[in-house]
Amino acid sequence: MVSELLPLIARFGDPRILLPLGVIVLLAVAVAAVYLYYRIRRPPRPPASDAIPLREHFVELRSRLLVCLVALLIGTAVAFYFYEEIFRLLLRPAQQVVASGDFKPIYTDVTEFLGTTVRMSLLGGFVLALPVILYNAIRFAAPGLTPRERKILFSFLPVALLAFVGGMAFGYFVMIPPALRFLLTFGGDIADPLIRISNLVNIMVRLLFWLGLSFETPLVMYILAVLGVVRASGFARFRRFWLVAAFLIAAAITPTIDPVNQAIVAVPLIVLYEVGILLAKFAGRRRPTTD
Repeated sequence: MVSELLPLIARFGDPRILLPLGVIVLLAVAVAAVYLYYRIRRPPRPPASDAIPLREHFVELRSRLLVCLVALLIGTAVAFYFYEEIFRLLLRPAQQVVASGDFKPIYTDVTEFLGTTVRMSLLGGFVLALPVILYNAIRFAAPGLTPRERKILFSFLPVALLAFVGGMAFGYFVMIPPALRFLLTFGGDIADPLIRISNLVNIMVRLLFWLGLSFETPLVMYILAVLGVVRASGFARFRRFWLVAAFLIAAAITPTIDPVNQAIVAVPLIVLYEVGILLAKFAGRRRPTTD
């Protein structure tokens, strides 16, 4: 049966790509069907003035998680379909470091390349599904917030997405090239590097993901200040601890042990924290005394 279907699938593209994509699409359709089933069966929400039972919160949480899972599966399918383009994008910084420009990593396990592709596709799917995930997270927390707090969170949703993308762009264009230059040229007169693709892609994915999250720091600080959770003076008192935490975070993120590359990550984290303090001061001046 499978041998008969493969020639038909080959007419539309590579079966190695289309078959996993078909499985992901089927999973997304199944999750969407389950979500619609429970959405239809769910009783109407009680008025806002009444207390919502705990069971309703779990039903709402299940619905939100299903929506996020569908978005993640669809985003993963899209990233998996364009895996070659994503691999070329991730390998370009290493190719620019190598003098010949024909750098090509290797893989030593049978399933190594496929496993690396799946992990990379999951991260790509997460990035593509991030707007849906953030939106549903805010909607789930919305009943417990005031109208002003809901307006603040929804208004900063696009800013959070831009900050995440900005952090990834900073890592790709500023932080990763010098780090790879140090790693690929250190000891080049003694040994030739034969880099496994799983190792290189894991380093790239880890750096891009955590740098994207790090650039959310000023936004989180501003929102906390607007909501009155933490004041700017509280962030300022934590400044000396953040100096140490920034270098600890940089040491965990960067793949190298040299202080130069760690400083490339730590200094922006410190600058972002100072920007967050300024935004918190601005939010403190605008925040009304009573909501």
